[in-house]
Amino acid sequence: MAAAEGPSADGGDSPAGTPVGAGATDSEDALDGNLSSGGGTAGRPDGVGEGAAEGGAAAVVPQLSEAEAEIAAQRALRERIERRKAEKTAPVEAGAKLSGQAADLLAAVRAVESGTKSGEAFFASAEPAPRRVAPAPPRTPAPTPVAPAAEAVTVAPEAVASVRAVLAEGGAPEALAGAVAGVLGEQAGQVLRDDPWQLLSVPGVRPEQADGFARALLGAECGPGDERRTAALVGWLLERAAVQGHTALESGAVRKALAEHKVPDPDEAIQSAVAEGVVLVFQDGGADEGDEPVEVLLGLERYALAEESLADGLARLASTFGNEAKESTGWDAGPVPPSAAELIRAVAANGLVAHSGGETARAEPAALVAVARGAGLRAYAASHSADGERRVAAAIGDASASVTLAGLVAGTEGPGRDEDGTLALDLLVVLDAPQLDVETAAILVESLADGTRLVLSGDPGVLSSAGAGRVFADLLAARACPYVISRTPDPGPIGELVSGIAIGELNQVEAPGKEVVIVPVRDAGEAVHRTVQLVADSVPRAFGVSPAQTQVITPGHGGAAGTRALNAALKQRLNPGPGRFGGFDPGDRIAYVPAPGRTLPGTVVSADADGLHLDCEGTPVVVPKEKVETAVRHAWALTAHQATGMRWPAVVVVLPGDAAPALSRPWIYTAFSRGERHLSVVHGVDQALPRAVAEIPDRPRTTRLRTLLQPPAEQPAT
Repeated sequence: MAAAEGPSADGGDSPAGTPVGAGATDSEDALDGNLSSGGGTAGRPDGVGEGAAEGGAAAVVPQLSEAEAEIAAQRALRERIERRKAEKTAPVEAGAKLSGQAADLLAAVRAVESGTKSGEAFFASAEPAPRRVAPAPPRTPAPTPVAPAAEAVTVAPEAVASVRAVLAEGGAPEALAGAVAGVLGEQAGQVLRDDPWQLLSVPGVRPEQADGFARALLGAECGPGDERRTAALVGWLLERAAVQGHTALESGAVRKALAEHKVPDPDEAIQSAVAEGVVLVFQDGGADEGDEPVEVLLGLERYALAEESLADGLARLASTFGNEAKESTGWDAGPVPPSAAELIRAVAANGLVAHSGGETARAEPAALVAVARGAGLRAYAASHSADGERRVAAAIGDASASVTLAGLVAGTEGPGRDEDGTLALDLLVVLDAPQLDVETAAILVESLADGTRLVLSGDPGVLSSAGAGRVFADLLAARACPYVISRTPDPGPIGELVSGIAIGELNQVEAPGKEVVIVPVRDAGEAVHRTVQLVADSVPRAFGVSPAQTQVITPGHGGAAGTRALNAALKQRLNPGPGRFGGFDPGDRIAYVPAPGRTLPGTVVSADADGLHLDCEGTPVVVPKEKVETAVRHAWALTAHQATGMRWPAVVVVLPGDAAPALSRPWIYTAFSRGERHLSVVHGVDQALPRAVAEIPDRPRTTRLRTLLQPPAEQPAT
C-alpha cells in the first residue's frame, strides 16, 4: 500500500475489508435525470449544470450577474470570431467545410477514410495555404464587454406559453418551457411543433425522451430514419462529446453511435447533417498513396471556429518578436532561482512561452510578473480560482497584479482595455493552464494586442478543463513555442507522493508527522463515518486545522459515499438545521457554480425574496430562487473537478468501493495534491488505486488544435 500505512488520524486501526459497491459513479450520476423530472446534466463532469428546466415563464432580468456578464462578453467576442472567419478568402489548412452537391459527400468521406483516394481531392483547396508564421495583418479592434444592463435578455411570456402548450400536447413537463424558449428563441413553439427533436437542444434531455415526445406529436409520421431526428442526433452526439472534452469526433464513431440509436442508415444521416450545416467535416493530415487512411472528423461550428481562431492567435503572438529579440540578453532577473531565471529569459525573447511545474513552481511565474513590473511593463497573473489568485498575489507581493481568469475575460478585474478594445497589458501569465477550455482560450487570445507576451503555465498532471478542448496539452504536444519545465519539486511527504503519482508510481512515503495517513474501510457506510470523524475530530485535534479548513474530495456526486451523502452527514454534524432556505441554512458551506467549470466556495448568509444570499470568500452573491437548485451545492465534500485550482490546509480523499471505475492517474494526482499540510485517504478500493496510477492515464480527447498549431508538412519534390 502506498503512503503511510498504519493507525488512522483518529487513532483507529480498522482492518481493510472487501469494498462494497455503493451506487453510481460521477459520470453515471450526471446522466440519471429523466424527462418526467425535467432532465439531468447530459454528462457534464461532476454534474455541473444539473437540471434542464427552470420552472414557469421566463422572467425579465433587469441586471445580469457576473457570470451572465462573462457569458455575454464571450458571446460578443465569439460573434467577432465568426465575422473574421467569414471574411477570410484563404482556405483553412487542416480542414474546411465541404462544398458541392450533398450527394457527393458520402462517397468523398468514405473514399478518404478507406485510403482509396487522397483527401485532397475532396477538400476546399488542393494547395492549402500555410498557417501564418509572420505577424498578423491589422485586426479589427476587440469590443469592450457590453455593460450588463445593455445585454439583458428577455423571453416574451407569449413565447413561453406557446412552448408550454406544445410540451403539454406531447406529454413533456411544462417546466421545460422556459429552457426551451431560451434555447430556440421567440418562435420556439412553432419550431418545436415542426421539429419535435429540437427538444434535444435543451441540456439534459436524452434521445429516448425526445423520441417519446415526437411520437406523441407526430404519430405515424414519426420514424427512426426521420431526417429531423437524425440531424438532431448528430448534433446531440457532438454536444455530448464536447461535455466530455472533445471538440470533434471521428466520423466512424458517430456512425457507430447513430446505429446504436436505431438510425437505419448512419451514412445517409451524416450526409444529411453536413448538407444541412448541422456539423462540419474536417481532414486532419493528408493521405497520399501508401500513407495510412486519413482521419476524417466531424465537429460543431462553434468549436471549429474557436480552435481555428485560437491557433491563429497563438501563431500571431508567437511570431511577434524577431531575431533581434531572440538574441537579446533579456530582462534583469536579479536574485531569483535558476528555474525562474530561465523562464524570465525565455519570455524576454519570445511572445508565447509554456511553463510547467507543481504548486511550489508557481513562484517562478510570480517572479516573472514581479520582474516585468519592475521593468515598467503592465504585467498580470490570472488564476483559475479566487484561492489561486490570492496565493499568486502573495508570491508576487502585489495584490493588484493578480486576477482570476474569469474576471479578466469578463472585464470585472484587471487592467481594463485600451482604446482599440484589447486588454491593456504587456505581459499576461495564465496559471492553471490545463483548466483552459478552447472557447475561453480563443476569447482570451483574441483580446491580446500584437506585442503582448503570453505565458501559459500549469501542472500537466492535473485533470483537464471542464469545457471542451485540451489547450495546454495540445500546445505542448505541438511544440509551437519555447517550453520551460520547472526543476522545483513540491516539498514534504505529500509532494513526494504526488511526484511519484505523476510518473505512474504510487510509492510508500515516510510521514513522521502523519502528513499522509491511510484509513482503510470495508464499505461505503464506514467510509462516511470515518470521514465525519476525521473532519470533525481527528484532524482538528492532531493538526489544529478546523473543519472549515479541511476539504473532503470524492469521485462522484451519487452513491452511498458521494458528495451528496457525505455533505448530508457532515452538515448534520457540523451545522445541523432544517434546511429552510431550499435545503440550506445560514452557515452552511456551499459551492456556487455561476458557469460550467467554475466553482466558487462560500457560506450561506441568509435568504429573502431576492434569493439565497452567499458570502463567496468575501464577495457577496445573491442567487435567484429559481437557480438555487442547479447552481448551489453543499461543499464540505467536493469532486476533484470542482477542487481544481484550489488548496486547503487539510484534505480528506474518500475512495469508496464503487469509485474504482472513475479513478485515473490525473484524478488521483489532482485530489491528493490539494492538501498543503495533511492528506488522509479513506481507502476502500483495494488494488484499484495503484492500478489506476500505473495504468490509467488521462482519458484521451479528440481535438484539432495540435494539428492546427503544427506547421504544414513539406511536400516531397516531384
